[in-house]
Amino acid sequence: MHTAALTAVAEAGIRHRVIEYGPVRSAAEAAAARGVEVADVVKTLVVRRGDGDYVLVLVPGDRVISWPKLRAVLGVHRLSLPDAAAARDATGYERGTITPFGSATPWPVIADAAIPSLERVAIGGGGHGVNLHLSGSDLVRFLSADVAEVTRPDEPRPAVA
Repeated sequence: MHTAALTAVAEAGIRHRVIEYGPVRSAAEAAAARGVEVADVVKTLVVRRGDGDYVLVLVPGDRVISWPKLRAVLGVHRLSLPDAAAARDATGYERGTITPFGSATPWPVIADAAIPSLERVAIGGGGHGVNLHLSGSDLVRFLSADVAEVTRPDEPRPAVA
């Protein structure tokens, strides 16, 4: 498969592997399909700071955004997640394939503080079932990401009876 993300990473000369996999329904399934632990899966979330103003937040798979921490880092009082159409317009990628590599607009990137120390992360490759494996430090360096503690542990959801 060819995506803008794969082209961007290849042109940058970043050491990486491309992993292709089938449909998944959960973070655990995604990690297993990619051959990594859930904590090594990096989610790219598009966050709206204002009209036409976004930031990409990189979140380890076993964590979620801490909105108070992220607002403090960005120095704003209000943030939101855009709908799927706005996220696609901002990045060029549909939800489920969003990655900071090859984004239609090079939005600022905030990487959670846990990411640079990860030996191998699995991040979206810009298409369904396409993933990139690279070191957390290379990911942060290539994206010129600001690194900050912006997440909290994901809490298990209660079982539905």
